[in-house]
Amino acid sequence: MVWLFTVLGIVGFSLLLVFTAALMCYFKAFYQRSHKLQDHYRLPVGKHFDTNREKMFALIAEMDSVPYEKVFTYSYDGLKLAARYYHVADGAPLQIQMHGYRGTAIRDFCGGNKLARKSGFNTLLVDMRAHGESDGHTITFGIRERRDVLSWISYAIKRFGQSTQIWLAGVSMGAATVLMASELDLPVNVKGIIADSPYAAPSDIIADTCSKMKLKPQLAMPFVRLGARIFGGFGLDTANALHAVENTKIPILIIHGEDDDIVPCEMSRKIYQSCKCYAELETFPGAGHGLSYMQDFERYERVIRDFISKTKSK
Repeated sequence: MVWLFTVLGIVGFSLLLVFTAALMCYFKAFYQRSHKLQDHYRLPVGKHFDTNREKMFALIAEMDSVPYEKVFTYSYDGLKLAARYYHVADGAPLQIQMHGYRGTAIRDFCGGNKLARKSGFNTLLVDMRAHGESDGHTITFGIRERRDVLSWISYAIKRFGQSTQIWLAGVSMGAATVLMASELDLPVNVKGIIADSPYAAPSDIIADTCSKMKLKPQLAMPFVRLGARIFGGFGLDTANALHAVENTKIPILIIHGEDDDIVPCEMSRKIYQSCKCYAELETFPGAGHGLSYMQDFERYERVIRDFISKTKSK
């Protein structure tokens, strides 16, 4: 009987280690504890953000001074989702904007929202689940967030009417999210998708981040997947941008900085190659993660406006 207790003890201890490792991975990658008072002026660390710090601070301050309406809707799983609505003109087209991982809507779209308003768009600047004033504590890298995009589209159509033309826009995780949403049953109102610095799949970007942290992905990823499943209640491989763009007819514009050290530019190239719909890929030499707009204002604006012109209903 001693051997039996020994075996049971070893098995129990092993399971405890696995459980603990999965829990640690969940907290590191997916859990967001306190997010209601996020600082818009807190920038990611890195040379590209240091270089563009003053320009970003000026754009953030400018955006904070623009009047907006705080609006809410509900997710398919009962979370209260928040957004800022910026009104330019009655009957104008609408851009729904999704920010990045552990980012803030104002910081990540301080340039993109200004451009949209200059281009005559009303905008919904969304706090993604587990961010800002939206409910939730689990970030799912676009897997559940893609269905939140549907909630905001439904909100927009109910409020602004069936004839409202809608573009989806995202940066980083937000870009991957709107691409993942592209294969869902979107209404004909959605005319195009603008994805700035997307990753190909949640598992891909997490594995890439593990490598940068000197962790072997082949050892870490099983615990990451287990943590997502047990504590987050979702499968990490449920959806990805590569597969989604094979199953949509919505035109897609992909933008990526060639010097991106957070999400490799190669991921956007792979997504572009997987597109079966009309698609464009524009890369910006020297630009860091989500900073193509900061790198070349004029070209970025021209690329966006040309794409919108091509996809806009006459």
